[in-house]
Amino acid sequence: MANKFYVTTASAYTNAGPHIGYAMELIQGDVMARYRRQQGDDVRYVTGTDEHGTKIKRSADAAGKTPKAFTDEVSQLFRDLAPALNVSTDQFVRSTDPAHEKTAQALWKACAEDIYKASYEGWYCVGCETFYTAIDVPNHICPIHKTKLEKIAEENYFFKLSAYTSQVKELIATDKLKIYPRTRKNEIMALLEQGLEDISISRDKKQLTWGVPVPGDDNQVMYVWFDALGFYISALGYPNGADFAKYWPADIQIVGKDILRHHAAIWPAMLLSAGIEPQHALYVHGFISSGGHKMSKSLGNVVAPVQVIDRYGVDALRYYLLKEIPSESDGDFTWERMETVYNTELANDLGNLVQRVAVMITKYFGGQLGEIPAHSHDASAFEFAMNSYRFDRAIDEIWELVRGANQYIEAEKPWVLAKTDTTQLAYVLRQAVSDLTQIASLLLPFLPGTSAKILATFKDGKVDHSIGLLFPKADTIETQDIEIKG
Repeated sequence: MANKFYVTTASAYTNAGPHIGYAMELIQGDVMARYRRQQGDDVRYVTGTDEHGTKIKRSADAAGKTPKAFTDEVSQLFRDLAPALNVSTDQFVRSTDPAHEKTAQALWKACAEDIYKASYEGWYCVGCETFYTAIDVPNHICPIHKTKLEKIAEENYFFKLSAYTSQVKELIATDKLKIYPRTRKNEIMALLEQGLEDISISRDKKQLTWGVPVPGDDNQVMYVWFDALGFYISALGYPNGADFAKYWPADIQIVGKDILRHHAAIWPAMLLSAGIEPQHALYVHGFISSGGHKMSKSLGNVVAPVQVIDRYGVDALRYYLLKEIPSESDGDFTWERMETVYNTELANDLGNLVQRVAVMITKYFGGQLGEIPAHSHDASAFEFAMNSYRFDRAIDEIWELVRGANQYIEAEKPWVLAKTDTTQLAYVLRQAVSDLTQIASLLLPFLPGTSAKILATFKDGKVDHSIGLLFPKADTIETQDIEIKG
């Protein structure tokens, strides 16, 4: 039987449309889903949107719409992004789905012994939907959004997060809950050493009506994170769904570094409280800046994924986000670097290699080479990188093969062999096609469209020129010619 592999992204917050950072997260999840399908695993890839909370309500009010109408529109933008990125999700979950709300209430009931009601006064960031202690934020400024926190005092429900400090610490320390990269593991371990504090998990309806009702209390709604984190199991029909029994625990959950605490401390504690095995691993990615600056509409440097796709194609965007953005830290996007990467690595290194080999086979053998030898290059370093969630390093390993294939052509000089040794010429070109088919196989999780085109070009040892160029050279691009969209 096939091994199961369950991968999720975080649920995207619907106060605004998707940006290039979320596109990167979707693509990273897709890489792992496609890679594990290649290994023969039974894969479930889930993503979705988080649609409750104060920030959503305020964004809807500012737009002059009801929260439901507002989130319907914004959520659709996130749903539409997946096919635009050629992302192979299996399921899209909205936190406003009736099935999800039932799961959130079932999870609340499962954690009931660790939930209590009390008066609370604390510092709250609407942008994070997070309460901070005075120790965390002595200046009352959000460490993520750099905005002034709001002081909130009300009676609501709390979760005994403090009771799970040692258990969560043990999970992470022993790698029963693996965290990639190691720097993020060290970061959360340092937080756990300080001890976890109980957290507020509801809001009074006098303050917020847009949320999942608390079971048994019509005056309270769930605080957004206790609701939103349940999306990973609502997708599987928790508590009684057959898919929950089949796919949970999640094998990898992909999240941004700003929500590490929620996923590495709060979420496993909730699961332990509910008697559910915690997820097996977290991969935590960094942020993307633009020209060295945080993306901001006021600076005019926000990059929407569709802009890059319209100019360079979806596989070029996927390549940039997976290779140029470091897998273990923050990265930067500029139009100038995008053009350089496209022209040198994609168009020259790979595209030109495929075109040269195809043209020579057509010129010297009428487009038919016959049986192609099996792959011969060791892929163990590539596999290690993939299993370590080092997407950038995995692509480097592929490009070693690309450069090696180009060097092989230059060293063997098929255009000379065509005049002196046609037997060796056939051998060289067959080997080149073998290299390209291995490259295409390794590329499939990263650049699925490109991989398919390479394989189709040389299918059954025959050249099909109708596939066309992989990456036509881009004209020189000026940043000011790109329409900046929010």
